[in-house]
Amino acid sequence: MSQTAHSDSAGTGNHGAGSTTFERRPEYSDRLYNQDLAPLRPQTWTWYNIFAFWMSDVHSVGGYVFAGSLFALGIGPVPVLISLLLGILIVNVFCNLVSRPSQQAGVPYPVASRLSFGVIGANVPAIIRGLIAVAWYGIQTFLASSALVIVLLRFFPGLQPLSQVSFLGLSALGWTGFMLMWVLQAVVFWFGMNAIKRFIDFAGPAVYAVMFVLAIYITVRAGGNVSLSLAEVRYTGTAALFPMLTATALVVSYFSGPMLNFGDFSRYARSAGEVRRGNFWGLPVNFLLFSLVTVITTSGTIPVFGKLITDPIAIVSRIDSSFAVVLGAFTFITATIGINIVANFVSPAFDFSNVAPKFISWRTGGFIAAVASVFITPWNLFNNPTVIHFTLDALAAFIGPLFGILLTDFYLVKRGQIDLDSLYIADARSRYWYRNGWNTTAIWALVPAVLMGLLIAFIPGLSALANFAWFTGLILGAGFYYALSSAERRSAAQVAPNLGASD
Repeated sequence: MSQTAHSDSAGTGNHGAGSTTFERRPEYSDRLYNQDLAPLRPQTWTWYNIFAFWMSDVHSVGGYVFAGSLFALGIGPVPVLISLLLGILIVNVFCNLVSRPSQQAGVPYPVASRLSFGVIGANVPAIIRGLIAVAWYGIQTFLASSALVIVLLRFFPGLQPLSQVSFLGLSALGWTGFMLMWVLQAVVFWFGMNAIKRFIDFAGPAVYAVMFVLAIYITVRAGGNVSLSLAEVRYTGTAALFPMLTATALVVSYFSGPMLNFGDFSRYARSAGEVRRGNFWGLPVNFLLFSLVTVITTSGTIPVFGKLITDPIAIVSRIDSSFAVVLGAFTFITATIGINIVANFVSPAFDFSNVAPKFISWRTGGFIAAVASVFITPWNLFNNPTVIHFTLDALAAFIGPLFGILLTDFYLVKRGQIDLDSLYIADARSRYWYRNGWNTTAIWALVPAVLMGLLIAFIPGLSALANFAWFTGLILGAGFYYALSSAERRSAAQVAPNLGASD
């Protein structure tokens, strides 16, 4: 099988996920190939585009609330900052690792998963990840629409009666806001990956501009009476070690979804070096700066408004200037659209397209996810802590094992080798055909790792380990897969390394 991508084709696809000059070979199967899933050629993203991706991922209402919550753990600002730094450095290392197969081959996550799960079996991680993204897509859209409703009611109080009429658990005004946000996101997505790239290149920096202005405004209004701690310091010395570990684990868990999705974006990067540089500026530097600005702003709400306000939209809505309210609300809503598209729209688009490439394009896959996000009525999920706990924690139990299996297979079993042609051949000629398209080794590694993760998540006696579920899942998935793949490792060791697709 050929190890290299063929970039001498005369034909150029102009599809939603980006143009490609990869040559389709006659042996490629419609069960595995369409233009959106093909290796991307050329790869044009620079480090700044990766940096902007992370800005869009961090700079959201959810990211703001999460960053502020870490400073309310009762361990003081310095231990929190140490935990933040440690957690985000772990994220940075794993993102560099998981980016490699997709950047090297120019393929999205579900196609890269064919290496470890088999060309047909890769639909298992694809569907799992797609379901997780659908749930979060609906919830993030609901949160953004809730912010929009707050602003609408401030300027148009006559809309209040619409908030009293309910359908399927959501008011008429809520439905209006939700569907408006749904359509706005769909429009950005419809224009393809280049439009998404331009959107996130704008959204991340725009939020920083507003965040800095808001922080300065609150600090001045508070007379400089701001703090880097949002709660009484209850844990000091050695007693602070476990809360610090918890904070570190929470940072990694918060980014677990984007980490698993990252191959969908690293595939566009010019080289692994561009990815590493973009990750450095977008993760350690960006996240720490954003967290500091967040806690300063949140802390200032106590002297300014008389109570702690953790929602940036709620802070903005209390400002006297109508222009400031509109600008701030628009910016944070834009940021939430940005994270929702990059984290929860693009990825299921690839996932669902991977299930039936002949019939489901990247755009079609995205709209399957978007429509499904309405039918799950995410406001009911979000408003019921028990339901959201069981739904999202159960799905999240898969993320760590999937991550561990992918990394172990690529680095320790396949030793960095990718046969591009074999990713698209649905018979025994493919190196990734295994048993009828399934690598049962990956399945047998995934099942016990997930079951153990579910036990940790839902057995009360193990609740102390719940915040570390991603790490336990990663270790278990990687360990089981490594142990079960001894025969393939011995076989791979006899093959001379040939990385194939270049940087």
